[in-house]
Amino acid sequence: MSPAAVPRVAKADPLELARLVSGSHADPHHVLGAHPVEGGVTVRALHPDAVAAECLLEDGRVVVMAPLTRSGVFAAFLEGRTLPLRYRFRFRFPGGGGWEQEDPYRFLPSIGEVDIYLISEGTHRSLWRVLGAHPRQLDGVEGVGFTVWAPNARGVSVVGDFCRWDERRLPMRRLGSSGVFELFVPGVAAGALYKYHIVGPNGQVRLKADPFAQAAELPPGTASRVTASSYQWGDGEWMAARPRDLARAPMAIYEVHLGSWARVMEEGNRPLTYREIAPRLIHHARGLGFTHIEFLPLAEHPFTGSWGYQVSGYYAPTARYGSPDDLRFLIDACHNAGLGVILDWVPAHFPRDDFALRRFDGTALYEHEDPRRGEHPEWGTLIFNYGRREVRNFLIANALYWLEEFHVDGLRVDAVASMLYLDYSRKEGEWVPNPYGGREDLDAVDFLRQLNTVVAEERPGCFTVAEESTSWPRVSGPVSEGGLGFTFKWNMGWMHDTLNYFALEPVHRRYHHEWLTFAMMYEYSERFIAPLSHDEVVYGKGTLLARMPGDPWQQFANLRALLAYQYTRPGKPLLFMGSELGSRREWNHDSSLDWHLAGEPLTAGLLRFLTDLGSLYRTRSELWRGDPDFSGFQWLDADDRDQSVYGYLRRDGDRALVVLLNLTPVPRADYRAGAPAEGRWSLLLSSDQPAYGGSGYGLFSEVVTEPTPWQQQPASLRVGLPPLGVVVLAHEPD
Repeated sequence: MSPAAVPRVAKADPLELARLVSGSHADPHHVLGAHPVEGGVTVRALHPDAVAAECLLEDGRVVVMAPLTRSGVFAAFLEGRTLPLRYRFRFRFPGGGGWEQEDPYRFLPSIGEVDIYLISEGTHRSLWRVLGAHPRQLDGVEGVGFTVWAPNARGVSVVGDFCRWDERRLPMRRLGSSGVFELFVPGVAAGALYKYHIVGPNGQVRLKADPFAQAAELPPGTASRVTASSYQWGDGEWMAARPRDLARAPMAIYEVHLGSWARVMEEGNRPLTYREIAPRLIHHARGLGFTHIEFLPLAEHPFTGSWGYQVSGYYAPTARYGSPDDLRFLIDACHNAGLGVILDWVPAHFPRDDFALRRFDGTALYEHEDPRRGEHPEWGTLIFNYGRREVRNFLIANALYWLEEFHVDGLRVDAVASMLYLDYSRKEGEWVPNPYGGREDLDAVDFLRQLNTVVAEERPGCFTVAEESTSWPRVSGPVSEGGLGFTFKWNMGWMHDTLNYFALEPVHRRYHHEWLTFAMMYEYSERFIAPLSHDEVVYGKGTLLARMPGDPWQQFANLRALLAYQYTRPGKPLLFMGSELGSRREWNHDSSLDWHLAGEPLTAGLLRFLTDLGSLYRTRSELWRGDPDFSGFQWLDADDRDQSVYGYLRRDGDRALVVLLNLTPVPRADYRAGAPAEGRWSLLLSSDQPAYGGSGYGLFSEVVTEPTPWQQQPASLRVGLPPLGVVVLAHEPD
């Protein structure tokens, strides 16, 4: 049958057919699929490579279809038929081959009107459940519903290995004015690779990964992958018992870059998978007394050297270490071992890679159009448009996704300072003031407050941490009181002052005594985490051990003293992996930690010390219960600069610990310190014990107070302070 002989009711508007074939038709369902007409139903099919097509009806009837164009559009008139109608197509190709498929254009939308309304409003808190690729069954047919937000696109097609990446085959429909394009594709299953072929408003074509893909191709591949979870969680007890007031609970964090914690040299230096690393990492972290593991970003990223901080797939765990369910296994195993999980999360910026979010639909959709707000000059990345409700929804839903779908306990929000200030890393004339003439990014402030409010409402028991390096007020203050609403803030000032102090030769420390005391001046302005993080062991800074002055013995003694100070002052301690090994080699993301050092005497002593220090921290509530307020800490002596000795109390109600630091290599015999209670005081920890590699100076099991008041205390202790050492004593009531 020639095109001219096709029944009148089977024909279509030539302009619509031209738009359909060119990939710029925003409503292909208006042309394709089954449509009621006078006397029956018209069915149209699309396969650009086919030379013939047939419609296979449910009752077994086969109807030959006629070509409407030379580009693979076919039609048939089914006299006397009505909708709904079930049918399949059989396409025939040059050379005699054939292929059958369900018609993607006979199905109703795979998402509902309420979802569309919430997406348009920017308030859909489960956005990942409706956007992206989701295996589902419609009208008894298995397939995948593809849904993407591209409001300025002329047309969108889904392409993948299921259609030989042919952008002509599966054009998607726009759902009203929402900007959402949707298509249910029968026969596609989990594991399929796909992308979106987008024709922008100016006709430019882009091939994009799915912003809501929940799995991705192994880099350097950039395709998205259809996935469905079958994981059965076993951490119900952990989830039910998560503390609601973490500020008054023990939290010692082990920061981990998963790809370089340990690698398999015999297999090309590959990193361990999520499942392989689980038992080893958990055993190590638990043995050292950590309560939480914090992972550097695990969302998909194109460049391994970014450590995960330039994210291309916000909803996709990186395929470098396995599948999404493999990551669920790792987190589940952590929880069952009593370890919380924190994930680094990056809403501050995203990379310029053209397959990802950049100018997604041909316009600045996720980023600001104005480069003074949309481009990051220091990192070469793009900045989210926090003033756009759909972008805020994308990010807030992503935070909830990791907390809900992966049972992550907390999110450490990266680079918050870069979000808060319009002039961050910009010179004069390179930034635009806010409407009040200030440098604060008011959209970003509103976003962060909304983020923390929603997390608190939706996922009670979870928490957020700000990496914020400036003096922005009340980062961890309640939103209701003008704060940003984070649970914790990294104490970057403490970290810089402390590392600078410990890098000094001890003879010079007396001149910089205040570097260790100043942080207490602002300690209670925020709820702090005290980090010794990955940023401090890269880019020529050296390792923690390598920063310490003196010979190897003194370096290890200094490092033990640093860690004891970190754990015994207010604030939750965080330590980057490898520091516990006393490595002298700067961290390299492409190589394993120096595990061979564990057999060397000084490193073995350091590991024993951290094991005991971690146990002390977890079991003595004086070291964490009073962190949020003045009741938990009191200076005994903050002014002994001539001897570089510091003394303070840690309290929990009537219980108290005395902590004394001697930060020179000179032993201090018969040192007097104030005691808040009379009687016996036992030695809980000395960083100078021989088992740790120390000298064993002045070791004792207990000491009895003298009735001499000292340092505003009713009694006093006389002890020997070891060189470059820290001692912790506890009162033993009779």
